[in-house]
Amino acid sequence: MVYDFIIRVFADGAVVPIVLIGAYALLFQVQKNKRFEIYCRVLMAGLTAYLIAKLVGSVYQPASERPFELVGEVAKASYLNNPGFPSDHSLFVWAITFVVWFETRARKLAVVLVTLSLLVCIGRVLALVHTPLDVIGGFIIALIGAGWYFVSPPAKKKPSAPESE
Repeated sequence: MVYDFIIRVFADGAVVPIVLIGAYALLFQVQKNKRFEIYCRVLMAGLTAYLIAKLVGSVYQPASERPFELVGEVAKASYLNNPGFPSDHSLFVWAITFVVWFETRARKLAVVLVTLSLLVCIGRVLALVHTPLDVIGGFIIALIGAGWYFVSPPAKKKPSAPESE
């Protein structure tokens, strides 16, 4: 059915352009002399978000079954065999969106990524593999992981003048 195909494109397929845009932005839109610092911050933000997601998911699961299981239908998108909170797809696409926004400040790219990320989240819910709470949880945890972007690097000390005696 065409409706199911469109949902799958949103839920799974929209992740591909998000990854490609994110890779493009990190390779060509960041300052060359700050790449190491930027890539370290990106790595730490991603690992932090992933760790928090796994910890939260191991402690809190609002439901033991996925929405498609509850209504007795077939899932319309890919999923892992777990209860689903928080959504890994949501966490992943929002983490990339935050990376591009905070590291490049490229407004047009960010708007495209926000739009695609929203489509992924809506698609995941319409595909019955996540509840709205699952995708919101992924968004919030990605935002918490993005906290690394709000931590300003330490100010470099200016060499002090020698004290006169």
